[in-house]
Amino acid sequence: MYIKRYAKKAIAALLCSTLIMSVAACSSTDEGEDNSTATVSFEPINETTKTPSTEVSTETTDSEAVEPTAEAEEYVLPEGMYYSELTGEPISEEIKDQRPIAAMVDNEKTALPHYGTSEADVVYELMNSTKNDRITRLMCVVKDWGKIEQLGSIRSTRPTNILLASEWNALLCHDGGPYHNDAYFANPWAAHFSGTFSRINNGKAREFTEYIVSGDLDDNFNNYEGKASYSRTYNEYANPGSHFNFVPYGTEYKLSEKYSNTYSASMVSLPFKHNSSQLVYNSETKEYEYYEYGDRHEDAEDGAPLSFKNVILQNCSFTELDENGYLIYNCINPSETGWYLTNGEAKVIAWSKTSETGVTKYYDDKGEELQLNTGKTYISLIPSDSWSSITFQ
Repeated sequence: MYIKRYAKKAIAALLCSTLIMSVAACSSTDEGEDNSTATVSFEPINETTKTPSTEVSTETTDSEAVEPTAEAEEYVLPEGMYYSELTGEPISEEIKDQRPIAAMVDNEKTALPHYGTSEADVVYELMNSTKNDRITRLMCVVKDWGKIEQLGSIRSTRPTNILLASEWNALLCHDGGPYHNDAYFANPWAAHFSGTFSRINNGKAREFTEYIVSGDLDDNFNNYEGKASYSRTYNEYANPGSHFNFVPYGTEYKLSEKYSNTYSASMVSLPFKHNSSQLVYNSETKEYEYYEYGDRHEDAEDGAPLSFKNVILQNCSFTELDENGYLIYNCINPSETGWYLTNGEAKVIAWSKTSETGVTKYYDDKGEELQLNTGKTYISLIPSDSWSSITFQ
């Protein structure tokens, strides 16, 4: 109840002020000098014509929001299926109570190509260190992990990943990490497997050779550190219900159909200098494809692109933990801004996480929980000190 009241009263005001700042980012002086408070760039979508326009309203959308006009035929869920809490899509009811895994995947260029990442339901990309031009690491959340043939390569984790994995009641799969993790792993809600996966000779240095392969997770559940380990099913620390607020399966919407103050977003470039992460919209598949190091990310198993129906960017400050560049994001926050991208459009949103195991919730500018289109989701916590360097096209 507290979060709902806070969202209604505070989040709308927060997003209104953020929207004004975002609109200001499009302006410049006559001499061409940047005179904005941010460097994001985008083209607004006119609410009436749905075509690019140079005029943007900075008012909140309570009186302007419109509902999608097309009515989709109601989907009938087949027997033996349920709607996944990760994607909102139908999957086998046999794994309904199965806990997901959250696998730490090395994102250094030497670690490429990745295996199995295109099969993840949710992918987080986070700055792994303030060193090396803020190199990132991926955390792949997978519900149906029994189908994994090869995933990785697997590397170390950070405290932020422990907190985010706990939202899903997921088993965090990694290979070690700094001592800063110890206090978090000491909590009863923190479940993890570390350094117990397969080594594959791929001609690279040892740190790039660990992968989760078929059978590894069963072995870990049956015998981790000499004893039967964690429950395969959700436990008392799980958050009931869907993690996201999905639209009904079989329907989808464009942001400009429901909100004013939406923007064209065929590509977004993120301020991670080391790998130059980008999400590029594919109008045929209606998904955003992940690019890094100048190339489209393609899975080594089947060549499938790493693509997403939803992209969520969270403005998030961080605390540096030592001189080695290890850090923790301040991801427990009652209200902060973000962006939501889907179907080639973007909208300013707010996010909130109120406890270590609490789910991160997303809100629109009316303080209502944001609806996501069904499908896979990419989430990145963008450091607040480089938030203004996000670029849309």
